[in-house]
Amino acid sequence: MPSLIYIADPMCSWCYGFSAELKALLDGLPGLRLDIIVGGLRAYNTASMDDALKAKLQNHWKQVGERTGLTLAPAATERKDFIYDSEPACRAVVATRLLAPAACLAVFEAIQTAFYAEGKDVTQTGILCDIAAKAISAAGIPMDQEAFHATFKSEAAVMATYQDFEQTKRWEITGFPTLVLERDGALDLVTSGYVTMPELVELMQALVDAETETTAPA
Repeated sequence: MPSLIYIADPMCSWCYGFSAELKALLDGLPGLRLDIIVGGLRAYNTASMDDALKAKLQNHWKQVGERTGLTLAPAATERKDFIYDSEPACRAVVATRLLAPAACLAVFEAIQTAFYAEGKDVTQTGILCDIAAKAISAAGIPMDQEAFHATFKSEAAVMATYQDFEQTKRWEITGFPTLVLERDGALDLVTSGYVTMPELVELMQALVDAETETTAPA
C-alpha cells in the first residue's frame, strides 16, 4: 500500500502555507497513510532573534501570505528576546507519534495555527503540551496535559526527535515542506517546496504513470 512521508517543521512558514493543500490532497485520497518526519528548521537554536533575522522572516511571511492568502501573525518578530528554536515544537509532534500516532497531523496543524494564526510562543513547554493534549483529545483520543508532558520530556521523545533530524540530513533534505511517495520501500520525491493541491495531484500522477511505463510488458 503506498504511503506519503511528509518532512516538515511546524514552525516553518511555507509548511503552514502548505497545510491546506496537503489536507485537500488527503481528503481526496481517503485511507492513504501519512507519516511525518520533523525536519528541525531551527532546532537547538539558543540565540535571540536579531533585527536582520526578524526582517528576513517578515519578508518570508509576506511571500507566504501573498501566495496562499493566509495572514501570519507578526508576534514572533515583535516579541522581545524571542529564541526561534523549533526543536520543542518538533518534539511535541514526535511525542504525539509515541502516544497517539493517528493524531500526529492534527497536532502538527494545531501548533502551526497557534504560532502563525494566534501568535502564541510555541517554544514554551506548557503552551505546547496544552495545544497537543487538546488536539489529541479533539481527534477522539483522551489525553490530558500532564500525561502528554511526561512523554514530551522523556528521553525517548528527545532521542526520537533527534533521529528525525538526522534522517532528514541523511536524505539530504534542506527545504520544507518536502513530500515523498513511498511504494514497497522505494521513495520518490513528490515535491520539495510549496505547491497547490492540483499540482500535487499532477506530480503524484506523473510518478504513478512513470511506474506503469517501467513495469509494462514490452
